[in-house]
Amino acid sequence: MPDAANPATPARSATRGRYRFREYRVAAVPDPMTLPGYEAVCVTGEEHDCAAASGTLHTPGELTRWIAEHCATTGHELYEQTTRAILRAEPGAWQ
Repeated sequence: MPDAANPATPARSATRGRYRFREYRVAAVPDPMTLPGYEAVCVTGEEHDCAAASGTLHTPGELTRWIAEHCATTGHELYEQTTRAILRAEPGAWQ
């Protein structure tokens, strides 16, 4: 049956396909051969952020120490923290 709005258009098939997708399960685990990375950026400021950055540190204690030192010298209280880790994908089975 042609399209009612455009009689020259061929009819669409009435049959519809059914697609089934298999789920692939992957476990992401930290790679024990690498160190995690922690970084903080000072976001204190009224007109613009301070934007002082700690750089990549390898322990939460180092990050806390950097924040404490920056806070002591500037009085800034707001920081954005980023944590990074290298992950290893361990594939599971198809479901």
